[in-house]
Parts: sequence; C-alpha cells; structure tokens
Amino acid sequence: VICECNFLTLDCPSFKVLSDFEEPIPDDRYHGIYFAMLLAGVGFLLPYNSFITDVDYLHQKFKGTSIVFDMSLTYIVVALLAVILNNVLVERLSMHTRITVGYLLALGPLIFVSVFDVWLERFTIKQAYVMNLLSVGVVAFGCTVQQSSFYGYMGMLPKRYTQGVMTGESTAGVIISLSRIFTKLLISDDKKNTLIFFLVSISMELLCFLLHLVVRRSRFVRYYTSHSQGKGLEKCPDPRDNGTGYRVHHDVTADEGNGVTGTGRSSAEEGLEDFVGGTYVRFDAPKAKMRRSWPGVRDMILHRYVVSRVIWAYMLSIAVTYSITLCLFPGLESEIKNPTLGEWLPILIMATFNMSDFVGKILAALPYDWSGGRLLFFSCLRVVFIPLFVMCVYPASAPTLSHPAWPCLFSLLMGVTNGYFGSVPMIQAAGKVPPEQRELAGNTMTVSYMTGLMVGSSVAYAAYSFTAPAAGARFSTLDALAPYNNTGF
Repeated sequence: VICECNFLTLDCPSFKVLSDFEEPIPDDRYHGIYFAMLLAGVGFLLPYNSFITDVDYLHQKFKGTSIVFDMSLTYIVVALLAVILNNVLVERLSMHTRITVGYLLALGPLIFVSVFDVWLERFTIKQAYVMNLLSVGVVAFGCTVQQSSFYGYMGMLPKRYTQGVMTGESTAGVIISLSRIFTKLLISDDKKNTLIFFLVSISMELLCFLLHLVVRRSRFVRYYTSHSQGKGLEKCPDPRDNGTGYRVHHDVTADEGNGVTGTGRSSAEEGLEDFVGGTYVRFDAPKAKMRRSWPGVRDMILHRYVVSRVIWAYMLSIAVTYSITLCLFPGLESEIKNPTLGEWLPILIMATFNMSDFVGKILAALPYDWSGGRLLFFSCLRVVFIPLFVMCVYPASAPTLSHPAWPCLFSLLMGVTNGYFGSVPMIQAAGKVPPEQRELAGNTMTVSYMTGLMVGSSVAYAAYSFTAPAAGARFSTLDALAPYNNTGF
C-alpha cells in the first residue's frame, strides 16, 4: 500500500510496515485456472477445426471442388482483418467484452450449419457451399477476436498460462480428430455421424465459454489483471480530507500568535478548536476526475512501434513458422490419396498432425530461454517440409513418395516443430516488455501470427490453382451435383 502524504509520512495515520498491508498473491492451488485457460485455447480453434476435419464428408458432398482450400483461405483472410481490428480496439473495448462477443460469433455458425445444412438439408449443394464459407468467415472473425484478446489476457498472467492456452489450441485439434474418427467408426451413416460430430463440438464450445465466465471473476485472475493494468496500488485516505475532497490546512502561526501552543491540549479541545476557533487559510480543491479519452492514431502507432522494436525477432519467428505450416496444412494434406486407405488417409494425417502439435506445445513449457535470432533461424529451417510433402502428391499418377507412411511421418515431424516453435515466441515475447505493455505485446504477436497464416494459406491456394480446374469448372461441378440434394430446393 502506498500512502500519498504531503508532510513525509506523519499525515498518514495508516503508515506501517509495507508487508502489513500487501495483498497476498493468490495461488492456483488445484490448477483449476490453468485447466480453464487450456480449455480457452480449445475454445477459439475448435469451431474452425470442426469445419475442416470432417474432410471425408466435405469431399463426398462437394465432389471435385477445392472446398478445404476455400475454407482455409476464407478463414485466414477474415481472421487477419479481425486481428487488425482487435488490435485497434484493444484500448477502446474491454477485454472481456471482446472475448464474449468472440464466443457468441463462434457458436452461432456451428449451430446454424449443423441444424440447417447437415440435419435439415435446407440448401442446394451450391447454396450449402456458399453457406459453409460464410459460416467459416463468421467463425474466423469471432474466434480471432477472442484469440487475440486471450493472448493479451495471458500476457498479464504468469508464463505457464500462455503455454496452457497454446496447448489448448492443439488439444482442440486432438479432440476434433478423435471425435471424427470415433463418430465415423461407430456410425456408418455419414449424415448422422457428421451431425453428432457437430453436436460434440457445440457442447465443448459451450463448456469453454461457461468456464471463461467463471474464471474471469476469480481472485487469481483479478489480482494479476489489475496489477498489470496499474490498479493494484491503493492510496490511503488523507486525515485532512473531510470527505468532500477538499483538504483543509490549519494556520499554525496564527495559533502561536494568540499564545496557543500544540502542547497540553486535550483531544476534545483540539476537536473543538478545529470546528470553532481555528484559523483556516487555504483550501485545496479536489482534482477533477477526467474521463479517459481514446488514444489518437499517432499514439496508437507509436505504442505499437515501441513494442515491435523489442519483440520483432519473435514476431518474425512465429510468422515464418505458421506460414510454412499453412502452405501444407490443411489444404495439401487433405489432397493426399491412397487407393487402399481412401478417405481415411487425410483423416489419419490430420489426426497425426494435431496430436504431434499437441506434444510440441507441451514441450514448449520446458524452461529454456531462446534468443529471438535463434528462434527465427530454426523456424526458417522448417521450409524443408514443403518439398517433402510435394513429393507425396507429385506426380499425381504415381507420387515419388507413394507409401502412406511417408506423409504420416512428415506430418508427425511438422506437427511437433509447429507446436514448439509456434508457442515459444508467444510465451517469451510478453516477458520482454514492461507489465503495462504485455496485453499490447500479445495482440501484436497475434497480428504476426495471423500474417503468417495469411501468407501460407495464400501460397497454398495459389499452388492449388495452377494444378486444379478453374473456378468456373468447379462451380459447374456444384451445379451438376445439385439434384442430389434431398430437399429438391
């Protein structure tokens, strides 16, 4: 507790040893907060994973189209716009408002698609194609605002909670992959198993949302967020403040001139004089409470420039890591075919990536302090995965690495390195700036993260466009498939 006193510490009756007034640091005794943050990471990647992991259903419903590539590009473009918008609004809207809106926007499309497209089949094939892309766009906006806000949120907490959120991102992939595998194994009807698959996703997302609402009010979270925002220091009341905010000063020289000294008077006499006989010569008016104005554009740019100068290597590292990953996943991996395994091979490859990514993010918790330059170097080395995966699909008639074990092995290695080198920069960057800049650092890192996703997804889409049918041909395919819609619309 810090006392604001004009005359040393004598004017502050509450002045004691600092430790008598310090608020004890709350303890996450049963790791409940960590578990909730892990589920938070699940919450902002689970909706998108739900749309792309049922790749068998998508390939069956939208035959001959680039549905997975289109979903990936739609998600990334909208997500990049959302993270830039969130970075602008970080000082204008409260963190929890942004997170809550993100959850609602993520849940809406999941419920809409599962009910009206999968269950009721109210759309033609072409309409369903468009509705799925629109739903992915809404999910991208909501989840990215939520994700970017959470990274700023985690920057205020101890480092292990950032690692917990990023582990949760991989856990989302693992949960969704296992959910798709089991629903497909246990239920043969594609419509029914896909509907149950979406219901599992909706239930998990609701659980994550409810846990967030509970945890944000916990003493642990309030302690760290208030201290990071500079609200942890309280001022003790001034004894000369009569409650109106005006501070009254007693004219001691007038007393001495009247023969009154400060000794030998009872407390009752002092109190009587304060109200009746004292001479008061000055009033200090209370300081006006100014409303906090929104920062100007110049200030916002300057704040981000200052933060970026400190963490630029970490920003580049995470951007390179995710751009290489998105060149290959989920687009190219979903196109790897095998006559024996059929549509099971893309499902298994994605499951392998998600599980190994989960392991990589757990390894990121190991206590090793990377320099920004070394992180950037090892992130760039991952470019070797691009030619390796290309050999798994090219030439199309007889790929150079045709055995299904090859893409599974490469997916395993890519997942581990993606999980590790995608988490460490985010975890360590927040520790390089002062506490009051950590939320901004987290949001700035998310901009770099989304930029990497955008670059990788664009490269993958461009590469696919050179080898796949033109857009007109793909939409002709959708028109040809339209009669197979059960509703006849």
